[in-house]
Amino acid sequence: CSPLARKRLQTWWGGRNGGRFIVAPMSSFHFAVSGIDTFLWLPPLAGFVLAFFCSMVGISGAFLLMPFQLSVLGYAGPSASATNLVYNLISIPGSVWRYHWENRLWWRLGLVITAGGIPGTWLGAWLRTHHLAAREDFEIFVALVLAYLGARMLADVLRPATRLGTGGDEPSLPPLLPLLAASCAVGIIGTIYGIGGGSFMVPILVSVFRLPVHAVAGATLTATLLTSIVAVLGYVALPTPAGIASSPDWALGALFGIGGLVGGNLGTRCQRHVTQKVLKAFLAALLLGLALRYVLV
Repeated sequence: CSPLARKRLQTWWGGRNGGRFIVAPMSSFHFAVSGIDTFLWLPPLAGFVLAFFCSMVGISGAFLLMPFQLSVLGYAGPSASATNLVYNLISIPGSVWRYHWENRLWWRLGLVITAGGIPGTWLGAWLRTHHLAAREDFEIFVALVLAYLGARMLADVLRPATRLGTGGDEPSLPPLLPLLAASCAVGIIGTIYGIGGGSFMVPILVSVFRLPVHAVAGATLTATLLTSIVAVLGYVALPTPAGIASSPDWALGALFGIGGLVGGNLGTRCQRHVTQKVLKAFLAALLLGLALRYVLV
């Protein structure tokens, strides 16, 4: 954590004894790859909270994990994006299994998104390491993308509802070529950010292709998992400029993922009890809030 964040956490952890405020000792752990020091319980806790809420809208939570790494842990650069993807590899399978077990996973849509997204993942990894390695450039990119998606989703929330399906039969699959093209673009953007693309694909499927959130959530999580595997390989295998580290911090990503695995499974079980309009509004607020944070700070 940053010194300020660590001080706040230590204060919160402390207690009172005889009228004096005693700060309890809190040991931190050093992660060699990322070079950060933080408490071992903090990454899984962050992963759990993010995955619980984000899995309800078909997102792994990694798009909120990146700001956590940037602002709380002080971890930036292509390696942070790759670490986000490791989180996906561990946290998503439980949610995908839950959607499949409850017969709420639209496999055809998930596989089409994956087929379109895989070519974009390697291009995204190359762009991140060669043109968006600097933190300042990356934050501008993040703010622009999130602002656009948040505005689209907010407009969809304010528009009168046309379909509020909560399950049942699968809708018709959108036109193949436009869906593949959108998936490829999302693969590029998602890999640059380090999220696999779920948080970008859901607004496109809902706002552009007019599909209900409850129908696409499992499919987007499945595609996010599969494309994240390819994206991690891209960050590990592709050559990078001198001085640019792109391989993930596997230990840190695993801790994030363990918390996300539990949180995502619980969030998926709760998803059917939340209305589609609430899910859309929740996603819009998160996207716009993050965009404002990087524009104003």
